[in-house]
Amino acid sequence: MHVQIVLFDGFDPLDSIAPFEVFHAGGTASGGAVGVELVSAEGPREVVSGTGGLALRATGALDPGRPGVVLIPGASGRVGDPEGAVDGEDDGTGDDTIPVRMARTLDTELPVLLKAAMDNERITMATVCGGSLVLAMAGLIEGRHATTHHLGLDLLDATGVHVVRARVVDDGDLVTAAGVTSGLDLGLYLLEREVGPRIAHAVEVMFAHERRGVTWRPDGPEPTGF
Repeated sequence: MHVQIVLFDGFDPLDSIAPFEVFHAGGTASGGAVGVELVSAEGPREVVSGTGGLALRATGALDPGRPGVVLIPGASGRVGDPEGAVDGEDDGTGDDTIPVRMARTLDTELPVLLKAAMDNERITMATVCGGSLVLAMAGLIEGRHATTHHLGLDLLDATGVHVVRARVVDDGDLVTAAGVTSGLDLGLYLLEREVGPRIAHAVEVMFAHERRGVTWRPDGPEPTGF
């Protein structure tokens, strides 16, 4: 399993680094069955996050033809007004808000590449925190089941996504996670699903992390009476 973690200007570092470490450790534990890299829509470059100017280096370009996992983090910064950002309106808090930073991805090549990746049957799209909103703003997950940070659930719902209040939501080739630290749980879940529970458990023990929250899948009968 090869994982491409996509960086964009204003990304949230923990959304990216937490799963990166999980997948890297999974590669070690599995004898190389998992690989992971940081990529961007533009190719190799320094990408500045939304947290204190911290930058990470993308070592390659996002390749929508490569089988595996493509993971989209959210952005970091001030909360701001999500609907105003999507409508192109300035809410008066400047351009350092999370919604504005996510909306700016729509003016890059990223949406085209993400659509191509989602059209590839051999790719699973994964997101952490506001990463699902990046996909939703690009019109790529309407009608799908997904989650995001609790502050963005209303916006996600407004884009036509079936919102699920869970830590991790597995909708087949789309796997989304909630708030920032859920990137650890997402990484471990994907290791378990794609490589095996023993590898995932070994990494979980090494990281001294106990997975938390609900992992939701659209399986079984519909609940009634609630």
